[in-house]
Amino acid sequence: MENSIVYKFKNSLYINLTNRCPNLCSFCIKTKWHMDFDKYNLNLGGKEPSAREVLDALYAEMKNFKPEQIVFCGYGESTVRLPVMLDICDELKKNKYPGAIRLNTVGLGDMIWKTNIVPQLKGRIDQIYISLNSHDPAQWAALVRPAAGYEKGYDSVVQFIKDCMGNFDKVVVSTVGNVGVDTAAMKKFVESLGAEFYIREFLDKNE
Repeated sequence: MENSIVYKFKNSLYINLTNRCPNLCSFCIKTKWHMDFDKYNLNLGGKEPSAREVLDALYAEMKNFKPEQIVFCGYGESTVRLPVMLDICDELKKNKYPGAIRLNTVGLGDMIWKTNIVPQLKGRIDQIYISLNSHDPAQWAALVRPAAGYEKGYDSVVQFIKDCMGNFDKVVVSTVGNVGVDTAAMKKFVESLGAEFYIREFLDKNE
């Protein structure tokens, strides 16, 4: 199966920009599903696409399909490749793409780049979905299993959420269901930050 840098899901197009991520979440489907998703192979094999390659793939899909959204969400953390992501957004905005541009992220972009990346995302990204996964720092670490150097990333993610408020059309913070998180308490915490709360479905290969 050919590697996919752009793939369809429901009414949107998704961009698989990298397989690198500072987390190795215990529930991550990229390990459970061997880098497959639906009919797509999202294993980039270490060859990450350029902005031009992504845009060409998007435009090819958009000849016969009008996506409601274009979403940065593959089997990796897109902010690892922030400059490429911003270049893609800039061309889409320049060409007046009519739908929303969304980023799904683990929220560690500030730690990756050692700076507040929200000013760079503002005006380029319309909606941002942040996988916090737990409102408890210890449980966060146990669930997302951060790489060396990111062990104390919980506070950075929370600050990132706070910085996002008021800068995007939509800010959603999520966890996965059925992994032991007190979702009622987390909902209260997320809403205290001003964000929307969402429980993602726990996916299993046998479903």
